[in-house]
Amino acid sequence: MRLVLIAAASTLLLSACTWVHLAPEAKTVRVVPAGAAPSGCEKRSEVTVKVPGSLAFYERNTLRVRDELETMARNEAPGVQADTLQPMGDPVDGEQKFAAYRCGR
Repeated sequence: MRLVLIAAASTLLLSACTWVHLAPEAKTVRVVPAGAAPSGCEKRSEVTVKVPGSLAFYERNTLRVRDELETMARNEAPGVQADTLQPMGDPVDGEQKFAAYRCGR
């Protein structure tokens, strides 16, 4: 019984955790909706990011996974001199690809 309570408490605590934090240099990176490429922008690269979609038997919250993927992609953007990201599709198994653009805004 005690093991079940510990497992339940751990699951609740882990579900509230944010694993990824926004880097200071990524705060100005914007994310535009999927679709046509942003006009007046130069494509710099593609960024693929991955976070755990589940922890053991616990399936993580979809919105939290999407948020962490976006944060990770924003953290990568300054490294390719991009200031704008656009998702290239929906996340699959905790992985998502973004197009990275330099729009000079």
